[in-house]
Order: sequence, then C-alpha cells, then structure tokens
Amino acid sequence: MRNFAAFILTHGRPDNVITFGKLRALGYSGPIYLIVDNEDATIDRYFANFGSKTVIVFDKKAMADKCDEANNFDDQNVVVHARNASFDIAETLGLTHFVQLDDDYFLFMTRDDVRGRTIRNLDTAFAVTCDFLDVSGAASVAWSQGGDHIGGFSGVRLKRKAMNTFFCRVDRRFWFLGTVNEDVNTYVCEGQRGRLFFTFTGLQIDQKETQSQAGGLTDIYLQRGTYVKSFTSVLFCPSSVRVAMMTSKHRRLHHLIDWGAAVPCIVPECVQKKSC
Repeated sequence: MRNFAAFILTHGRPDNVITFGKLRALGYSGPIYLIVDNEDATIDRYFANFGSKTVIVFDKKAMADKCDEANNFDDQNVVVHARNASFDIAETLGLTHFVQLDDDYFLFMTRDDVRGRTIRNLDTAFAVTCDFLDVSGAASVAWSQGGDHIGGFSGVRLKRKAMNTFFCRVDRRFWFLGTVNEDVNTYVCEGQRGRLFFTFTGLQIDQKETQSQAGGLTDIYLQRGTYVKSFTSVLFCPSSVRVAMMTSKHRRLHHLIDWGAAVPCIVPECVQKKSC
C-alpha cells in the first residue's frame, strides 16, 4: 500500500509559502509537510502559521557533513541539504513515496500539444505520477516547467532530466550533489551510472521567476552568480557538461549537456543490425 505525502522545501518565507494554499485549492487532500532547517531565523513564524504537526525541522549542519557540496564556500542558504534530508524524514514518517516541491508554485496544469489547463484534482495527478515512477524503475520523476515548452510541442513526452518537482520512493534513495545546480548535478551524475530520471511534459508547474522573490535560493544566486551555479555541473561531469550563454531577454551563462556523452545510449532492438 502506498503512503504518500507532499514536502514543501522552504526557507525564510513563512508568510509566502504559495505552494501550500495552491495544493489545497486544486484538490490535494493528502498530508503536507513544510521542511525547514534549524538555522532558519523564521522558524517560529512557520510554527505560528502552519502548526507543529505540519512543520518538520532538520539539522542542517548534520546533513551538510554527509553531502558532497562540491565547494569550500560554506554556503548554508541552499536547498541541497533539505532535499537529502527529505529521504530520512519520509522514512521516519513511514512513507513509501513523496514529492519534493518548492514553495513558490502558483500553477499546476496538464499540457496538450499547444495549451495548458489547470489541474482540478491533484490527488489523481500525483497518484498517476507515482504509478509511472513505480513501473518505470526510475529514481525520480518530475513535471515539466514553462521552459520545456518553448517553441511548441516537440513530440517528446519524456525527457532525461528531473528538476523542481521530484517524485521519489524511499526505497530508491539517491543523494543530491552540490550546493547549487544540485538537480542537474544529480541527474547527470546518476544518469552516467545508469539510473533513470524523467520529466513528463504532459504535466507542468509554474513558479515565480528565479531571483524575483526574497529568501529561498535568491540570495545565493545573487551572491554567486549563474557562472558558479552552472560551472558546478561541469566539475561533477566534465565529459558531458559545459557552460554556454543562454540567449533570452536577460542573457546569462547556463549549463549545456551533451546527452550522447552523459548517459548510456541503448539502441532499440527493432533497429539493431542482426548478426550474420
């Protein structure tokens, strides 16, 4: 029997946890836990706003000692520790499955070829995602983001990556890597070892624009810049990741993955050359 909960990873935003209210408004009836570290100066406000049964505090220093942070900056205002602590918390709660969510999602929707429609029953959407996680054997499955749909529908329903919304099983634990770009570092490094990470483009979340809100990861992005963020993935996987310029309204450096070099490429049997 599946025991599932939604984890909202949050820091310094006790009065602006947008995701919590949106989950309830869109039909999610299961348990929600706010994962907060013990170095957050706003812990008391979290407890006042959400109650002791909803807020779970973990020891950030203890978790930092277990993580590969990939630098010597001693940055603590990052999400990697909460991501890794979530597996321990889920096991303690007796869960079999959980999803990690950021605290700033304002939209959950389905996507067809060109349009998105707001989900009205998140219970069902979460359940079918966990079903796919189970049968696929993946380490984690994620929903798409707005950027995955730029340029229109490409015909690809699954992408070999996972970001933001991590659906996980307690018995398929993995470790997030690096204080920044921890999602990319993880799915590329683990992908090189043959583990599967997927994004399903038929479901999507939207969140506040990066660096537009105070708290969370905004401070570390502004302090370190996107070069350090992206280059961390090069440190982990120099054979398949490089830093390149992202062309958008605001040009910035971003990671670029060579998927042919990043993960095992298995040729389908139907197109394999038969031996003589």
